[in-house]
Order: sequence, then C-alpha cells, then structure tokens
Amino acid sequence: MEKRMMENIGAEVSLLGFGGMRFPLKDGKIDRAAASEMLDEALANGVTYFDTAYYYHDGESEDFYGEAMEKHDRSKFCFATKLPVWEVKERADVRRFVEEQLRRLRTDYIDFYLLHALDQSRWESVKELDMLGALEELQAEGKLKYIGFSFHDAYEVFEDILKARKWDFCQIQYNYMDTEEQAGLKGYQLTEELGVPLVIMEPVRGGALANLSPDLQVKFKELDENATMASYALRWVGSHPNVKVILSGMSSMEQVQDNLKTFTGFKPLSDAERSVIEAVAAEMKGRVQNGCTGCGYCMPCPFGVNIPESFKRWNQYHIYRNYNAIAFGWETLPAENKPAVCKECGKCEAACPQKISIREDLKKVTADIEGRIWK
Repeated sequence: MEKRMMENIGAEVSLLGFGGMRFPLKDGKIDRAAASEMLDEALANGVTYFDTAYYYHDGESEDFYGEAMEKHDRSKFCFATKLPVWEVKERADVRRFVEEQLRRLRTDYIDFYLLHALDQSRWESVKELDMLGALEELQAEGKLKYIGFSFHDAYEVFEDILKARKWDFCQIQYNYMDTEEQAGLKGYQLTEELGVPLVIMEPVRGGALANLSPDLQVKFKELDENATMASYALRWVGSHPNVKVILSGMSSMEQVQDNLKTFTGFKPLSDAERSVIEAVAAEMKGRVQNGCTGCGYCMPCPFGVNIPESFKRWNQYHIYRNYNAIAFGWETLPAENKPAVCKECGKCEAACPQKISIREDLKKVTADIEGRIWK
C-alpha cells in the first residue's frame, strides 16, 4: 500500500482512504456484516485512513465504524470525521458534537477532524462563533489530533479560508474533469505553496469516471485491457505529490479489491496515459450543449425555473452520458424549479449575456433527462 507523509504534522497515511458514506445496505441500513469484512480487508492490506461524518448514512456511519473497528489495534489506523458546522448555534455545541462523536466511534481521540463542507456563509459562522477556538481547546486536551476543513465553494473563498490560519490539512474535490471547479487546480497549487497537505474527495466524480461511455472506454482499454476506468481516475489524482489521501466511498468487496490493486505498488501516470486522459477529458467537455456559465443574469425566473441549475445538470448529462452522474442533483431539484414550469415569457433571454436560446434549450433539458436518452 502506497503511504505518504504529511510533512507539516509528521503523520504518515495510506494514499487510499476508506470513505464511510457509501457502505453496502441491507433493509435501508448499513449491511454491517458485509461492510465489516470490507473494512477488515482494507486494514489488512495497509489502508490506515478511515473517513466518516456526523450525518453519513443518516447518522449511522460513525456508530458502525466504532463497532467494526473496536477489535483492531487503534494505533494502526486513523479516524477522520467532521463537525456539522450548519448545526452549531453556539460555541458550546462544538464540544457537544465532538464528545458525541468520540462515543460513537468508541475512541478517546479523533486523528483528523474537519469543519464540514465550508462555503462562504459557513466560514462566516465559524468565525462568528469561534468554532476554531473551541476545536483548539479540544486539540490541547488530546481529543483531536489535527484540524482541517472540507470545502465546497469558489476558489476565491478557498483562498480566503486557506490563508486564515496554519491548517494541518484540508479536503477538496479534485479529479481530471473538475480542474476548474470549486478549489480546482488553482486550489491544489495554493496548498503546495502553503505546505498544507491534501485529502481528496470525489476522485471518480461520484462514480461517473468509473462508468464512461463505451467509445471512451476503448481508449483506455487500448492502454491496458485489464485496468478499470476508476483506476485511471484514481492514479491521475495520486500523481499529484501534495495529495496525501484519496478517499473512495466503497460499496462492495469488488471495489475494495480493485482499489487495493491500484494503490498497492502504486504507479504514477505515464506520459501516454496522461495524454489519453487529457484527450478523453477534452472530448467529454466538448459534449457540453450550451454555453451557460451559471452567471445568474437570467434569474429570478418569474415562474420559478432554476435555469442555471437545469443547464448545469443537462450539460453534465451529455458529458457523462450516464444518468447516475446527475441523478442526485436532478432528483433533488424541486419540481417547481424544473424546466417544465417555463411559460416561455422570454425575460431570461433578454438578460442572458451569452445569448443562449434559453426557452428552446429548457425544452431539450426536459426531453433529454426525463426521456433518459442515456440510462
């Protein structure tokens, strides 16, 4: 198993991290027997970083981890979990959450503790309620080892947060299709400059990069008939030296074993492999259906359509040609905000700086996605 050193804090971790938000299910709950076997297999093969959060699996993930890992030597692995920042109403709530998480995980300390899913508004709450001060007190008591944050917002917000203090580590979304999204490549480069080690989430973009359309799979199969699509996405991320942990939310033993194969005797991408990935990424980005930038000048729609979100999901659907790549985002978009409620008033088109034929394109969004032109 590939191990990497977080030089700033002197912590060595496995490059593969086990993400605790996609365990196999049985009757709507974690299949504890199957998931325990997966954890045992990962630990036996050198995985040392096990990630979860307060609300993963409707609050069951931390408790399951505590039960499943209690039989193992605590010094052989690290727990990472997160503070639900949006639930903190006063400074004392920080300690309350941490104490509860320690009980759930059945441990005296948490190795890597993150402020969960920071964006601009949550960062303001962190500062206003002195959440970091509360975490530093718990760190001084030995209940937390390292303090970091996970991030979901624009690069400018990321830069503001990253430069606000000397962080032990941080976690961002990063994969070969999202170099310009959220923190992105610029964010990666900033962490290198400031010496803040990275934990990566969404390396396979929620599975989208593991299930490419057949025409793109052929390009990878020409390199290696036996390698999976997921392995190339993971190796792309792991070829960045400041990436210290790559989280994979594994749902089956097959996925565990494939990931172990990728990270045992880990090989950075060759020039030929990198070229194929660049070509595949360019081809997928070329499938974008319109030039919506998400600027929001078309909003608000008088009839409630969330135009930027609708186009975002539509473009992603064409990029990946896989409904699962957009299922969560599309299905959680309220019906009253979907394109079907458009009355074709044209107000949006008059305001659009990209001169997009919004009314016609909204019809295509509904036809393509609801019609499931790709499963």
